[in-house]
Amino acid sequence: MKRLYFLPLGALIALGCQEKTQKEPIAVNYHTTKKVDTVDVYFGNEVADPYRWLEDDMSEETGDWVKAQNEVTFGYLDNIPFREELKQRLESLWNYEKVGAPFKEGDYTYFYKNDGLQNQYVVYRYKTKEDPSTAEVFLDPNTFKEDGTISLSGLSFSDDGKTAAYSISEGGSDWRKILVMNTENKEVIEDTLKDIKFSGISWRGNDGFFYSSYDKPDGSELSAKTDQHKLYYHKLGTTQDSDKLIFGGVPEEKHRYVSGYMTEDNRYLVVSARISTSGNKLFLMDMESSNPEFVTILDHTDSDTYIMDNEGSTLFLSTNLDAPNQKIVKVDASNPSPENWVDFIPETENVLSPSSGGKYFFAEYMIDAVSKVLQYDFDGNLIREIELPGVGSAGGFGAKKEETELYYSFTNYVTPGSIYKFDMESGNSELYRKPEIDFNPDNYVSNQVFYTSKDGTKVPMIITHKKGVELNGKNPTILYGYGGFNISLTPSFSITNAVWMEQGGVYAVPNLRGGGEYGKEWHDAGTQMQKQNVFDDFIAAAEYLIANNYTSSKYLAIRGGSNGGLLVGATMTQRPDLMKVALPAVGVLDMLRYHTFTAGAGWAYDYGTSEQSEEMFQYLKGYSPVHNVVAGTEYPATLVTTGDHDDRVVPAHSFKFAAELQEKQAGANPVLIRIETDAGHGAGTPVSKTIEQYADIFGFTLYNMGYEVLPEKVNTDIKQ
Repeated sequence: MKRLYFLPLGALIALGCQEKTQKEPIAVNYHTTKKVDTVDVYFGNEVADPYRWLEDDMSEETGDWVKAQNEVTFGYLDNIPFREELKQRLESLWNYEKVGAPFKEGDYTYFYKNDGLQNQYVVYRYKTKEDPSTAEVFLDPNTFKEDGTISLSGLSFSDDGKTAAYSISEGGSDWRKILVMNTENKEVIEDTLKDIKFSGISWRGNDGFFYSSYDKPDGSELSAKTDQHKLYYHKLGTTQDSDKLIFGGVPEEKHRYVSGYMTEDNRYLVVSARISTSGNKLFLMDMESSNPEFVTILDHTDSDTYIMDNEGSTLFLSTNLDAPNQKIVKVDASNPSPENWVDFIPETENVLSPSSGGKYFFAEYMIDAVSKVLQYDFDGNLIREIELPGVGSAGGFGAKKEETELYYSFTNYVTPGSIYKFDMESGNSELYRKPEIDFNPDNYVSNQVFYTSKDGTKVPMIITHKKGVELNGKNPTILYGYGGFNISLTPSFSITNAVWMEQGGVYAVPNLRGGGEYGKEWHDAGTQMQKQNVFDDFIAAAEYLIANNYTSSKYLAIRGGSNGGLLVGATMTQRPDLMKVALPAVGVLDMLRYHTFTAGAGWAYDYGTSEQSEEMFQYLKGYSPVHNVVAGTEYPATLVTTGDHDDRVVPAHSFKFAAELQEKQAGANPVLIRIETDAGHGAGTPVSKTIEQYADIFGFTLYNMGYEVLPEKVNTDIKQ
């Protein structure tokens, strides 16, 4: 039976403006989702899975469900009165030239550029010794497919720059194809390599390159399990079926993520092998040896370690082995095991993210999620601290050995990303390119605060908004979080967030446990049986914003994607009273079955699995969003977003969660799912689709906070 819900739209709240007459609510006529009697048994405990059939992404029935849900969702979104205004403003602000840092390959200097609203960035080049104004188009992904849904996902050049290999993604899928081209005439010169996933492209000289992939799974390539990653070598002029298997493929020793890369001098092949997203084994092969064989550097996954650079046989490694905040060590390649490591740049109290460029190392430290960069020489001497343009995030300190200059980027929540040219000898930085965008950072303020989580842990949060916003508890606010996989949320500019803040909106980002902002210990404090810490941190961030009158529950939206979608799903089911709007995107929402899809088993370091132990099963079931939707509960207005080609976090997570919410929602708040077609987990999404999606997300959010017109039109008391 179909159920009819109406959204009772409250009077317009205008931060002190008079109330307006209420308009007619938008009707939501939900599609009825059938239920099946599937029951799983975990350690003797029965768990019903009534929407199991939605996991079959190849079935016509699931396709019909997607179509029906989108009809309901867009029927609602089409009636939001200011949705088109948001789209136009997003297009207007987005429409500025964006240019990446230049890099040299062979006789040419290359750079990425987007004229403004192009769906994909275009690769340009010019002869290095000629004027940059002579730049020509080298590779234009916008020509791959008219709607922009085939994207460029990687580009790598042979040592002499005369050949390039580039990977493409179709419809946002993680499965890639690799094409090889002659850079002089820009013609594809070989058959396309297919069925490649989670792979870089690393050349060995000019003859060929290494890449990684899984065997193509039986059944759906979007959702079938993939857990045996392999490293291959492709020699130019040969077919893919003759590519040499270099590492992996041993049934009794599965590695879910394998990568291989050559050192810049082409002497060493380095292979990293992971069972999960944290921790790796490390192997080395001397390609100049008369009989090249792998030497084991690390035979366990107790650390994240990789080779940064080498000087002859001296290897420089970045590691968190016995150093939770990371350090750099050096060792001779003839005997590279950890007992022979010598500290090169020791661990400090701040998290290190190092790189090398020219004849130097650059040690970027995160100090409460803000960048500080030190420059060292290859003898370990501190040369200088690099003077950054301000407080924010800096990155990109890399260059080939022969270079004396490099380019780095700088950004924060109110500063659009700019590129600086850095002279490695003198230490001078100069602005290389600043975007011309219709956004004035001087009108905004971004402050870091520290709040206390449930167990007493201090957590940092950066809160950004227009100057002059009155702290009266009525500001539309988005609280964004992630909290997992050692990923750090550092300050960066976003066009979409700029549009949100133009409306008088507050944007708040806490650095939750589970992330990497304070090293391995901070990460581990938000994993497996401590995952609840992440949700508690997020809830405490919301309570801080409310207690300090930035907003109130009526004007608070929570948002996150992927692992952050789990964060939103868990928070809204544990504290549905805390927010007005929930925006889970491409979320991991079925915690009992996530590891059975694609490469999901590799996430077990962070989550654990339902098969691990009864204790872990009960813990996961206790917060799994799909399993904690309770009938008779009033949940916030919810817009679930996913892509039908998401083969990383399969859309079945979102499908099942939306179905549970629609069936059990007690209040009048709408529960909708927006399913983007020909889209995946997010990477490579065309600009046109991104703009439409954010117009829908912001429109849905503001409308359900009670707005009938955009807030900026009524919040005239906010200073400009």
